[in-house]
Amino acid sequence: MIVAYGFANLLQSVAAARTTVHHTFDPGLLLRLVGHRTYLVGLSCQVVGFVLAFLARRDLPLFLVQASVAAGLGVTAVLGVLVLKWRLPAAEVALLVLLFGGIIALVLSAEPAPSRQLGTAGLVGLAVALGVIAVLGFFAARLHGAPGSVALGSLAGMAFSAAAVAARPLASADSAEAFVRDPLLYLLIAHSVVGQLLLGLAMQRGSTTAAVAAMDAAGAVPAAVIGLLLLNDKIWPGREWLAGVGFLATLAAVVGLTRYAEPQHHHAVARNREPAMIRAGSAVRARR
Repeated sequence: MIVAYGFANLLQSVAAARTTVHHTFDPGLLLRLVGHRTYLVGLSCQVVGFVLAFLARRDLPLFLVQASVAAGLGVTAVLGVLVLKWRLPAAEVALLVLLFGGIIALVLSAEPAPSRQLGTAGLVGLAVALGVIAVLGFFAARLHGAPGSVALGSLAGMAFSAAAVAARPLASADSAEAFVRDPLLYLLIAHSVVGQLLLGLAMQRGSTTAAVAAMDAAGAVPAAVIGLLLLNDKIWPGREWLAGVGFLATLAAVVGLTRYAEPQHHHAVARNREPAMIRAGSAVRARR
């Protein structure tokens, strides 16, 4: 799952940076992104990661799964070094080590257990959250620059967090019929689509750092809290401190790696755009 999300982060970010910037909450953005082969490959990787995360949530607590989703950025950084020739200074190596250590701590502290069902109140809460996130996204889409990236990234994280909360009890469905008939399935899909649209808008605002960092924090923290309070997520007795340290270390490493990756990502996109701009200028001069 971590590897799949790492590929998805890199490919979708490149595709979003090459798509016309949208300043409204326009679902047409997803259609334009789908027109990019890079985005389609990234989306395929995200679907694979999503399925693996869904299966993991059947028995594993959300604080482990959601932090692992965020840890995909570590794979993104490594891929950037191998494929796009990003630099890897000592500080970023230390962040990768911190990320690896944080995930290990979470794995050692997480006690597998089946989820508790949400009930009617939980379904209503997820439906209300979907409407609130969509309305806030409509207004946040009008923001520009870093504030827009932070606002839209945070809302995307909340949508993905709600999808994770829906997925935890849904993964325990005992038959295909029960799975398809469960309202949680359709709430999960709706939250995922809204989150994907908000993330695409956030990445277009010029600050991948702000977008991804805000999304990871907003996607991991609420789901972890709700999982521990309502969904029977468990920590091995005596290892609560290890879970807390691992969770904070993972998020801190992800935020640090995001700051490292952004400028190199934009330079790579600029280099890819430059030959096309030169060719376009030459064609204009030739026509004249």
